[in-house]
Amino acid sequence: MQKIQHDFEYDLLVVGGGSGGVRAARMAAQRGARVALVESAALGGTCVNVGCIPKKLYSYAAHYAEAFEEAHGYGWSMPEKPHLDWERLKANRATEISRLNGIYQNLLSNAGVTIIAGWAQLIDANTVQVNAQSYSANKLLIATGGTPMLPEISGKEFILSSDQIFDISPFPQRLLVVGGGYIACEFASIFNGLGAQVTQVYRGEQVLRGFDEDVRHFLAAEVRKAGVDLRLNADVATIERQPDGLQITLKDGTSLTVDAVLYATGRVPKVSNLGLENAAIKQSASGAIIVDQNYQSSAPSIYALGDVTARIQLTPVALGEAMQLVDHLFGDDSKKMDYELIPTAVFTHPNIATVGYSEADARAQFSKIRVYRSEFKALKHTLSGNTERTLMKLVVDDASDKVIGLHMVGADAGEIVQGFAVAMKAGATKALFDSTIGIHPTAAEEFVTMRVAVGD
Repeated sequence: MQKIQHDFEYDLLVVGGGSGGVRAARMAAQRGARVALVESAALGGTCVNVGCIPKKLYSYAAHYAEAFEEAHGYGWSMPEKPHLDWERLKANRATEISRLNGIYQNLLSNAGVTIIAGWAQLIDANTVQVNAQSYSANKLLIATGGTPMLPEISGKEFILSSDQIFDISPFPQRLLVVGGGYIACEFASIFNGLGAQVTQVYRGEQVLRGFDEDVRHFLAAEVRKAGVDLRLNADVATIERQPDGLQITLKDGTSLTVDAVLYATGRVPKVSNLGLENAAIKQSASGAIIVDQNYQSSAPSIYALGDVTARIQLTPVALGEAMQLVDHLFGDDSKKMDYELIPTAVFTHPNIATVGYSEADARAQFSKIRVYRSEFKALKHTLSGNTERTLMKLVVDDASDKVIGLHMVGADAGEIVQGFAVAMKAGATKALFDSTIGIHPTAAEEFVTMRVAVGD
């Protein structure tokens, strides 16, 4: 544990009130440190305000449209076609987010954290300035997260980012989504489910780069089947305002007219105007703060974690890093963040969840692997009329028999894969999977009933 010094106003000053920053500030204060947190916007950061939480709420809303249609196969009928009240959905979402902002405020206040509203700029390695007032701390933590990256193209002024799409008005009947990462794919599915005519363009050969190849191709086929006009090897050249909407000209010369354009082509660390140069903090080419295994920057008194370091950009990872940092600074330094087998989910329709190696990465890392793959129509859809299918896949290290990759595309994939991630962290083997009795009838049981490897 590092010695707390009292020649500064605070022991720890956190810049950024997102998931990682709030967790670090609260846990440090609970260990007796004098802590302040600076945030210029609503508490909770991207995840709570314009990310994970509102996105999942909108995903639920879109699933209701599917459920209304599927209900006919189960004997339900409705006197009239369901109608989406977009303004009510937005208002209800805003109310819930405000409630969560209040919870974050109370957690910090009850722990004794001083909350400073405003944008912080570093004066030196121990001092920040907020609203023309200076604050000093023995240690500074930068946890400002990331921000959407927008292109420099003709018509850039008409582009929306993921920060703005939640409150778009009116509801876009025709929406163009540009990008092939998880944010682009999620919003394409969500707005398609809510009733928009969605076109998604991606300049690469397939969406979701970095995911297992089977998952990528399977998801692309499913979203197209659901109604998304997914165009690969395509990109936007120009955007122009016309009387009937925004005219989009693609680089291949084709054009389309839409009501709104959402760009989700990546995020960059939120470091602009932080004054990092005043503390000689080293950054990567993308602007990310470079840190060591203890999240310490090139300035010994300054630390950084979460998306601003551009390593693994997931909320639970930032939370885990915050806990390790607090333990390092104000505890016994026994906790270490484990970056192996981190599960993740993509809330497309259908959902994706994955943990461990893709097949390609496993083949590059291990001398011999076995792959188990199953594709089927879920029991629910035998009556629903929905043509959605489910994909499940296991990657096994042949030498140890350990399951080193687990992938799913299908309903509630995140809920299912979370439990299997625990088993994989514990070193579960394929033999252990095989000896586990499945819960019938469920989709999850497929993971413990696959017996024949692909190619056998």
